[in-house]
This record gives sequence, structure tokens and C-alpha cells, in this order.
Amino acid sequence: MSWGDPCRTGTAFDFRTDAITTPSIRQLAAITRATLNDDVFGEDASTTLLEQHVATICGCDAAAFVMSGTMANQLSLAALTSMSRSRPCAVLADSSAHVVNFEAGGLSNLSGAAVQPVQPSNGLYLRAEDIEKHAKLGDNMPWEVCPTAVVSLENTAHGNLIPLRELRGIRDWTAQAGILVHIDGARVWDAVAAGGGSLRDIAACSDAMTLSFAKGIGAPIGAAVVGSSEVIRRVKRLRQSIGGGVRKAGVLAAAAMEAVLENFGPGDVDVCRVIQGGHSAAAEVSNMWTARGGKLLRPTETNMVWLDLAAAGVAAETVSDMASRRGVLLAAPRVVLHHQICADALVSLGQVFDDILAGGVAAVDAADLGVRSKGCVQAM
Repeated sequence: MSWGDPCRTGTAFDFRTDAITTPSIRQLAAITRATLNDDVFGEDASTTLLEQHVATICGCDAAAFVMSGTMANQLSLAALTSMSRSRPCAVLADSSAHVVNFEAGGLSNLSGAAVQPVQPSNGLYLRAEDIEKHAKLGDNMPWEVCPTAVVSLENTAHGNLIPLRELRGIRDWTAQAGILVHIDGARVWDAVAAGGGSLRDIAACSDAMTLSFAKGIGAPIGAAVVGSSEVIRRVKRLRQSIGGGVRKAGVLAAAAMEAVLENFGPGDVDVCRVIQGGHSAAAEVSNMWTARGGKLLRPTETNMVWLDLAAAGVAAETVSDMASRRGVLLAAPRVVLHHQICADALVSLGQVFDDILAGGVAAVDAADLGVRSKGCVQAM
């Protein structure tokens, strides 16, 4: 049996993403105890329990359980844009955001919204000044300009925290401007574990926030949207319209609930310190790279390390191939840590770093490097 065995599943040697964490035996046991009623009718107790719990720990009126983080984000954005008095309208987001680059054009398909991509002026995350500069506002705008209805933030943003003071500043400004706020909280567990505020603190800065149960805390599948009763009512109707209403959802909700309790805790702050294991491993990997003379593309704050491969003179594909030969999986230039990475995998990764920085890699075309290793956008 592979449940609870990251070595057997390969997760212990996989640095590509924290979405591959192996579900535990406790989650399997929770599935066997799950209720098997119909959630489309709102009658499944396990699903209702999860939704009520997540809403409570985020300080929100309600929550909706959905199948994936992408579904959660797109339903949130569709719900919020449907509340805009200006249609068509636009969603302003970090140009490197997941909702812009890796959700198959869901904004145009489900929300009918234009995207206003903005590069953060600090190179890490959007701030209030960026939003104020680029948002399109006012009844007196030229007719050809699409008004901004929603600001979408990602916390963490590629492993970097958006400070709570910045989130509150954005919330204050958007509230005055009549703009709604969505937070992609796929890794909000990491933000909380790293001191970026409680779940309640962060959710209070949004009109809709998503959480992933499959990233970091290790459930087999699932995500949630939290917000006001009106937002969640719209989310659930939209969920049904795209086939996201699931009849026997309890088996999935029960595993997600157990994952939250065993890897985060029962409240709005991290008490289990499991997630922090991935952060400690990321700090170790960051030090392994820089101690060998490597440079980083972004500061390491949570569970992601971004390698500057152009400075090292090697292409991303070459590094990933080298890692595979050493027995680990890597989607360079991003290295993602999680609590199930094993010590042997870190040793193997150190050997890959030796291969790269000790001059053991064949020269590659400089122009090709610029395209393949300088970006900070990776799928998942």
C-alpha cells in the first residue's frame, strides 16, 4: 500500500511541486468513516462539516468545497465579476500569476473578463501603489477602456509572502475604489506558517479567498472558496453549471478535513509545524546553492527556491535532466520543498548543484539561456 509512504510513491524525491504530497493513512481512515450522501442536494454531512470548519477558521460566512485550486480560483473570479455593475469588466493581476498563465484561459471563458496584467514594481508581489497606478476607474473613463472590477492577488506569490500590512493597504484602497479582491490562497497555509498573518487576517483582506487541500497539507484532491454568503451562493451555482457539483463528495471532503487537522491544526494558525518542515528544507537548499557560488532569482521565504541558472551558465532543461540522472525530479529553475522530502533527496540535490557549479556542465548557447532560465513563472 502506498498511502502514507512518500518513498513508495516517489514524493520523497520530487522537487517539482508540493501538489504531489502523498496522502496519509489517517486520511484513508477518514475516508472509510465519511458520509455518503448527496452534496448537490446539500445533504452530505462530511462535506458540510469541512465547509463550515474552513469558513470558521477563515472568519467568513460560508465556504464551498470544489475539486481543484484552478476551479476554486475561476469560480471565485466569475462570482466576483458577476457582482460588478460594469460589464464587460477586467481583472487586474500580477502578470506572472497562476490565474493568468496556468488556468487555460478560464477568465475569458467563465468570467468573460479582460485581464489587466501588471508587473510588480518590487519584482515580487503587487502592492497598493501598483494597483492604484494601473487600475481603470471612474464613470468618466473613455468608452474604449475596460474598467477594473476585481484585483486578484496570489499569497504566497511564487514562494514570497505578501506582507499583511500590504494586503490591508490594498484592501483599504480597493474598498474606496469600489473594486473587489480575490486571493489565490493555494499556498496560504505556507503564508500563515511563515508569519504572514492568520487565516482570518488574510481572508479579511478579500471578498473571496481560495485554499488548496492538495498543496502542502497533502490531501488527495480538493480546494475551497471562502467568502460572504452571497459570494458562496454564486460560487455554488457556477460550480454546478460547469459540472463541479459532486454527489458523494464526502469521501474527498473527509480526507481534506483530516489533512488540515494533521498538518495545520484546528484553528486559524499553524500549530502542527509540519509545513515549516518544508520551509526549513527550502532554507537548507538555498544555502546549499549559494554556498557553492550560485545566485538566486528571488529571496527564499517559504517552501520555494528559485535558482539563477543564467548566472550559472546552464539551461533549465539541462538541470532537470541532470537531476533525473541523480534520482530526483526537478522543474528548474524552481525547487519546491515539502514536508515529505527525504534526507537522501537533499543529498542527491546537493550533488546536482556540485555538477552545475563545479563546471561539469557543457556550455550552452547564451541566447537560449536568456529565454529558458530567467523567468520566475512555473506551472502548478
